[in-house]
Amino acid sequence: MSEKTSNRGACQGSISPTTRLGTIRAVMAVMVALLMLIGATSVSAEQTPTESVKRTIDNVIQILNTDALKQPNRSVERRQKIEDVVRQRVSYEDMARLALGKPWIALTDNERQEFVSLFAQLLRDMFAGKIDDIADVQVQYLSEQRGKSFAEVRTKLLGQKIDTLLDFRLADKFGHWYVYDVAIDDASIVSNYRAQFISINTGSFLRGSGEEDERKNTCGESV
Repeated sequence: MSEKTSNRGACQGSISPTTRLGTIRAVMAVMVALLMLIGATSVSAEQTPTESVKRTIDNVIQILNTDALKQPNRSVERRQKIEDVVRQRVSYEDMARLALGKPWIALTDNERQEFVSLFAQLLRDMFAGKIDDIADVQVQYLSEQRGKSFAEVRTKLLGQKIDTLLDFRLADKFGHWYVYDVAIDDASIVSNYRAQFISINTGSFLRGSGEEDERKNTCGESV
């Protein structure tokens, strides 16, 4: 092979710095365009309050109507799947905080976490015995009232065992709508539990916890 031919091959096989820079810029431009497209898709795909409620209800009904999950030996799995769906769109912390009211301020972080956990379990137990009633229900989406950060979606459930108005109250958190209260036939769950907590004198309960800690400290010093 002649030196001239060798040089020609070397020139053809190499990429000049200018060409390489142009290629890098082109690749970066494509990547930026893809990221912008993904971002735009995420924003456009973000649901309205009504769409958020509808998807959650549809997913729950789909689980309830899955024949394989209706078997008695899969009842725990079925309930867990429903809970996984609900947890994605329900803010148990906000519901617990609003239900407890002013005593929430006096709780420590650990006490708040414990209260939220207990409150969430209370809600799950309350709905566990009624969840099958909505398996074949028809859901009517009546209206949506929406502010800057809050919304209310009014629905009606119609079925053989149910004829109920459900108002879902939602808050916008970082671009996602989370349920913080549900009104059943105009009766708010949060307000109902707040009245119950007041009736059992939550303030005394908190003071009692403090007194228990004090007794423990006293016993510890006396030992």
